[in-house]
Amino acid sequence: MKKHYFYPLFGFILPTVAIAYGVVIPHSCVAGINAQSIGFGTTLLGASIAYCVGISKVISDLKAEKEK
Repeated sequence: MKKHYFYPLFGFILPTVAIAYGVVIPHSCVAGINAQSIGFGTTLLGASIAYCVGISKVISDLKAEKEK
């Protein structure tokens, strides 16, 4: 996979993590490491995995189309 395929993912993950863990969560009632902050992190991890799987599926489909 090419590096530029991940630019949209970084454009989503980096600001989300910075805003959530840098601004929102520390100033809320769920501040600190707890089930809510860990759950939010795993949600971002799940979104990243889904994005990577989707990109790899598109790449494999394009390769299959070229072989026909």
